[in-house]
Formats: sequence, C-alpha cells, structure tokens
Amino acid sequence: MARKENQKLKLVCLMRIFTEKTDDDHGITMPDIIRELDGYGIHAERKGIYDDICCLNDYGFEIEARKAGRTTEYHLVGRLFQLAELKLLVDSVQSAKFISARKSGDIIKKLETLCSTYEAGKLNRQVYVQGRVKTMNESILYNVDTIHEAISSNRMIIFQYWNWNIKKEMELRHGGRYYKVSPWGLSWDDENYYLVAFDDEDKRIKHYRVDKMLHISIVDEAREGQSQYKGINMADYSRRTFGMFGGEVCTVSLECLNSFAGVIIDRFGKDTTLIKSDDEHFRINVPVAVSRQFLGWVTGLGDGVVITGPDRVIEMMREEARRVAAVYEVKQAHS
Repeated sequence: MARKENQKLKLVCLMRIFTEKTDDDHGITMPDIIRELDGYGIHAERKGIYDDICCLNDYGFEIEARKAGRTTEYHLVGRLFQLAELKLLVDSVQSAKFISARKSGDIIKKLETLCSTYEAGKLNRQVYVQGRVKTMNESILYNVDTIHEAISSNRMIIFQYWNWNIKKEMELRHGGRYYKVSPWGLSWDDENYYLVAFDDEDKRIKHYRVDKMLHISIVDEAREGQSQYKGINMADYSRRTFGMFGGEVCTVSLECLNSFAGVIIDRFGKDTTLIKSDDEHFRINVPVAVSRQFLGWVTGLGDGVVITGPDRVIEMMREEARRVAAVYEVKQAHS
C-alpha cells in the first residue's frame, strides 16, 4: 500500500500508538511518534500530528502533553479502565472455577489490550485458590449466552446433562435423553453457575450446573412456571439453598456462639436479626431449604451452631448423625 493511501489510517494508527505505548508513567516524544507512524508506512510531520492530536482530543480520546526535561512527552489519560480495575477483572477470571484455563487465558489477553504494553506485564498475575479445579467445558460462556437469549425471548430450552463416572469419563445422564425446561434465572453459588428452571414434567423449580450442560438449544415454545418462579427472590433463594440442593423450605432456629456472628452474617446476610440468648450466645430464625447439605454445613461448625427448632429438623439432624455413624461402624468392622 502506498504511503499516501496509508494517510487514511493515520488517526487509527495514532490511537493505537497512544494506547499501546503510553500510560500515566510512560510517554512518547514527537520524534518517536513520527518513527512509529513510519513503521505503519505513514509519512507524518509535526504540524500534521499536532492537528491530529487536537482531533483525537475533540473526539474524547484525551492526549496530554507533559514536559520531561527539555523534551515534551505525550500520554493517553482517562482510559476506560484503571489498572487496578483490570487487575481485579484478571483475578476474577483466573479464580473463577466455571471458566476453563484456556478460556481464562483468552479473556486475559483481551483485557491486556485495554492498557499499555508496560501495564500489560503487571496483569500477568496468578491467583491460587486452594482446591481450585477449573472446568473443562469450553462451551460454558456460550451456554450462558443461549440461556440469557431464551429468557429474554420467553422460550424453553433443551439440553443434555452429564456427570463424571468412575472411569473419569463424561457420562450422559438419563441415557443421553434431552431435558426440556423453562429457564428463569442464573445463580452463582459455591463457585459454580446454576440454571434455575421450571421442569414442566415434575411441576417444580430445579437447578442445573451450567458447565455440565451440553448441546443447548432454544425451543419455539413459551416458558412455563411463571407463577412458581414469581414468588422467588433470587438473593434470598441463594442464601437459603445450600449448594443449590433443594429441600422443604421452613424457618429453622439456630443457637450460635457470639464468635460465629460473622459466619452467620456472611451466610444469611446483614439483615438477619441476631437475638441475644445469654452473654455467650445468640439465636436466629431463618428460612432454609433443609437438605443434607444444610445439615452438613451445621455439622461442620461443631458446637458453635446448634439447631433448636423445629422438632422435625432436629430429628433429621439426629437421623443424619446416626446414618453417618452407622457407615463408619460398618467401615471399621470390615477393616
């Protein structure tokens, strides 16, 4: 391409030069700008570049001139994202279990284009989360997009669902039969994305791990279950559902040591009323989907949190304790 024809790309190339080569701590001199443009096959003179910088500033692409000794350096200021914000996004992408390692790398490379080459090196971070296993399902981002499209268009979806088998192989559930549900929302719980949907066959709300869904497609049928979903507050729903395992929802009373106030607030929210029992304990009454996962959560807190009601939930805890004890008694007898 002739240098004269390249003049049409001059402003675009200048934007790229300022984006990649400058930031708050690094500027570029006029001779360097001319040299960079020459690398794109564009002949430029100082006066023309001054006019171009004015055009970029009028457009909202803010270029600032600063004195650096005897020379003047030009910097791009007021970027869309600050470096601290990009670091936060990179950390979130790296630590998100539902994004595969390869897809995380792809997204981070794109985030690096939003800062200078000098700052991009600072985004080469590594967030370690104990026990973190990244998903191996590359299609999860497209799954989420399809689900959102189905929700916005008020349509049902079909998909296949899988689990790992003992041979560490992906095994389709229900013999590969397609599930057909009405999607109503997405919830991020316990480091996983879940679809909250109405199953018309069972006439109830169910949850599905999005990273375990395959071959999602939208069905040209209107969604069902609006009345069942309408009464759900997703924030409250996530708090009372442990590990997204369903169960009978009832108000459970818990007595807790004062030192467990942070644990309770983190789990059920700051609006939870803490009622003083004595100098060392407080109690709460919270709606909970009572499941083995909830009972396991309470068990994991030792004597710091105790179920005090209702009686049927206390009996469920006793039965669960007996069941676990029996399992280990059998194990010990065979050892």
